Amino acid sequence: MTDKPTAPPIRVLLVEDDADVRLGCQQALELAGFAVEAHASVETARGALHPGAPLVIVCDVRLPGTSGLAWLPQVLAQDTELPFILVTGHGDVAMAVQAMRQGAYDFIEKPFSSEQLVATVRRAIDKRRLVLQVGTLHSQLAQRDAQARHGLEAVLIGHSPAIERVRQTILALAATNADVLIYGETGTGKELVARCLHDFSARRQHAFVPLNCGGLPENLAESELFGHEAGAFTSAQKLRVGKFEYAHQGTLFLDEIESMPLAIQVKLLRALQERQVERIGSNRAIPIDTRVVAASKHELRALSERQQFRADLYYRIAVAFIELPPLRERREDIPLLFEHFCLLAARRYQQAVPPHDAALLATLMAQPWPGNVRELRNAADRHVLGLPGTAPWQPPGRQAPPSAPAAGGLGEQLGWFEKALITDALRQARGDVTAAAAALQLPKPTLYEKIRKLGIDRAQLQRED
Repeated sequence: MTDKPTAPPIRVLLVEDDADVRLGCQQALELAGFAVEAHASVETARGALHPGAPLVIVCDVRLPGTSGLAWLPQVLAQDTELPFILVTGHGDVAMAVQAMRQGAYDFIEKPFSSEQLVATVRRAIDKRRLVLQVGTLHSQLAQRDAQARHGLEAVLIGHSPAIERVRQTILALAATNADVLIYGETGTGKELVARCLHDFSARRQHAFVPLNCGGLPENLAESELFGHEAGAFTSAQKLRVGKFEYAHQGTLFLDEIESMPLAIQVKLLRALQERQVERIGSNRAIPIDTRVVAASKHELRALSERQQFRADLYYRIAVAFIELPPLRERREDIPLLFEHFCLLAARRYQQAVPPHDAALLATLMAQPWPGNVRELRNAADRHVLGLPGTAPWQPPGRQAPPSAPAAGGLGEQLGWFEKALITDALRQARGDVTAAAAALQLPKPTLYEKIRKLGIDRAQLQRED
C-alpha cells in the first residue's frame, strides 16, 4: 500500500518489548507495504511524536517503564486524532475496552494473525490519511482567507470596526452569486466595494462593467443595457452589445440605480428574473450569467413607498446589503487614509510628501467631511501640491471647520484625537515606542499605558511598514 505522492507517507510506530513478537509484527506490516519504526519501549518512541505527525501507533499494553495505557492519554493530549492501537493479553481485554472509551482507536488480542494486524493497521492508516488531508484543506482555506483579507486591507484601508465589518461582508458575499445592493453617501467608495466583490469572486477572470444610471439619457438607456440590432432604429447602423451581455460571467455595476427611468426599471426587472435579455430590434432571447451589484445613496425602500422606485425591482436586487459608513463615523481611519492618499498624490504629481504634524492631524480629525473619502483624497492632493487656503486642503473663502467632531461628547472627542495622534506617532516611528514618546513629549510609561487603554495595535502598525 502506498500513499499519494503529494501526501507524506504514513508510518507505523510499533512499540513492543518482546523482541520476537516485535520482529514478527514488523515483518508482517512491511510485507503489506507499510513503513514501520519499531521500538522496545515508550521512552525511545516518544521522539517520533508531534501534532499532525503522519503516524499510527501499535503499542503493547504491558511494557517496562511507561505502559501503553499510561502513554495513551499523553499521546491524545498532543493529537486527539492520532490512531492508537493497543495490543493486549487475554486478561487485559476489559482494560483495553475501557481504553477505547478514553480515545484508543482499536485493540488486538494476543495471539493474533498477521492478517488481523494488517487489516486493523490499514483501517487506522486510512483514517489518519483522511484526517491529515482535511487538516491540510482547512489550512489552505485559512491561508486563502488570510490572503484575501490582507488583499482587502490593502484596498479598503482602515482598522475601524465599521470598515472591518464591511471587509467581512465582502469576503462572505464574494464567494456567492447573490446580487448585492450597496448603500452609502457620496464619496464613501461604493464602486470600490463593487470592484472588491468582483475581484475576490470566481468571476474575476471576466469583465467588471460599471454603468452610472444617473448619467444615462432615457432614450439611450435601453440600448446601453440590452444592446440593439443593426437597423433597429434610425441611428442604429450596426449591432451593439449591451452592458448586460458584455458582463456575461462577470459583474455589472449599476451606480445611482435610483436614477434609472421607471420605464427601464420594468425591463431591468424582467432581465433579472429571467436572466436573459433581448436586444432592441430582435426577438431572440440571449441567456446571461451576470451578477448585478447596484449602488444607491438613497434608501430605495423609502423611494419605492413613495412610488419613485419600483418595489418589485427593489425586492429583486435587494438580496444582500452592504452599508458603507460615512467618514465621520470612522474618524480613527482618517490619519491612515490621509497618509495613503498623500503617497499616491506624491507619486502621481512627482512631488515629495510634505510632513504633517499633530496640529494638522487634529484639524483633519475635526472636519465634518460631507464628501467622505473622496473629499479626504482631494485634501491630500492639495496638501502634496502645497495649495494655499485657510488649511492646506481648503479652497479660498471656505469657512474653517469646527474645532471638534460633531458627534459624541467631549470625552469621546478627546479620545478620538488622542488615539489618532498616538497612532500616527507610532506609525511614523514604525512602532518604536521610545521614538514615539520622544515625538509626543511623553514619558515612555505614560505612552505604554495610553496604548493599552486606547487599544492601539502596535503589531498592526509594524506590519504596515
